[in-house]
Amino acid sequence: MSETTQILISGGGVAGLTAACLFGSNGFDVICVDPAPPITERDDDGADLRSTAFLQPSVHVLERAGVWHQLSGFATALQTMQIVDAGEDGQPRNARAFDASDISELPFGWNLPNWLIRRELVKRLETLSNADFRPGVATDRMLARSAGAKVWLSDGTQVQAELVIAADGRGSPLRQAAGIEVKTKRYGQEALAFAVTHPIPHGNVSTEIHRTGGPFTLVPLPDHEGVPSSAVVWMEDGPKAQELFALEETAFNTAMSERSCHMFGPLSLASKCSIWPIISQVASRFSARRLALVAESAHVVPPIGAQGLNMSLADLQSLLELSEKYPLGSDAMLDAYTLERRRNVALRVAGIDLLNRASQSEAEWLRELRSWGIGVIHDAKPVRTTLMNLGLGLR
Repeated sequence: MSETTQILISGGGVAGLTAACLFGSNGFDVICVDPAPPITERDDDGADLRSTAFLQPSVHVLERAGVWHQLSGFATALQTMQIVDAGEDGQPRNARAFDASDISELPFGWNLPNWLIRRELVKRLETLSNADFRPGVATDRMLARSAGAKVWLSDGTQVQAELVIAADGRGSPLRQAAGIEVKTKRYGQEALAFAVTHPIPHGNVSTEIHRTGGPFTLVPLPDHEGVPSSAVVWMEDGPKAQELFALEETAFNTAMSERSCHMFGPLSLASKCSIWPIISQVASRFSARRLALVAESAHVVPPIGAQGLNMSLADLQSLLELSEKYPLGSDAMLDAYTLERRRNVALRVAGIDLLNRASQSEAEWLRELRSWGIGVIHDAKPVRTTLMNLGLGLR
């Protein structure tokens, strides 16, 4: 069977589903495929227990995708970002709070669990007659020509498309088939992701606690069963992370409460726990003929500073804006996309790499520099506001 569409999206994660909603809401005919159905319930096996803090610019993308009004009712505002340097004794040595009111009348962003984001994106797609989501269907191969792309799907369908968007993950088969190389850095770290409850309210403060091994980050969530709750990403050297992952719940609660410096009182696990390896990765280019790489097919960063998915939504915004200037999927459009996005992404990846290595290091002089630097960045207002704007992507 043969079909024709304007855009085919390979990948039904948060980025791929957002792309389908965004382009579908802006009048494009879209087909989105993914080999696995999205998991849209918190306690189902395989649920993505990470959360995403949508920073201010990303909300504009979600509004254009027609989904923010669905998501906003579940979101927790991030008014303050607190960075803490912890000593090896587990006690805070230096802490500074960065308040969004310094640069905006709005919060830095709004946090939501990834499984819920998928659920609401799927609901939005169901309302769009020009967007067709096909879970359980994979992209087998693609042939790109100057006039368009031909894509073979796993269900036997052949699709003619003007543009193919690869949102198929860090191991992207479409990127590999196009011969696009990547530069990868491995840190020997793994990250644990889960939700917790705690007796001390978070006060809409996102807290990132740095200590040898990597940061421990608590991001505000709505109350869980009437108790304050946060999403946690805990980065540690690989063997240590595996030991933690294997602990029974009582011991795990004790370990994470200690790692959090008891800033929110004793932490209690409130979800399943997932684990994944930490890398940074950047593709040598973000496009090929009739193909655009977005999200983790183009770039991967450690989960620091809420940059990962926000960079992905910036990819989508760039593609949408360029589609209004150039013929859809043309060489001119895709060359402009690589030029616009890759430089910005490379700079952000380099900055996050530096922060992660400083957090991971066991060197005493670097730990002292890290603690001193937090104070310098915060206390010099021009530096503080400039870096806050850069972190949001406003400059």
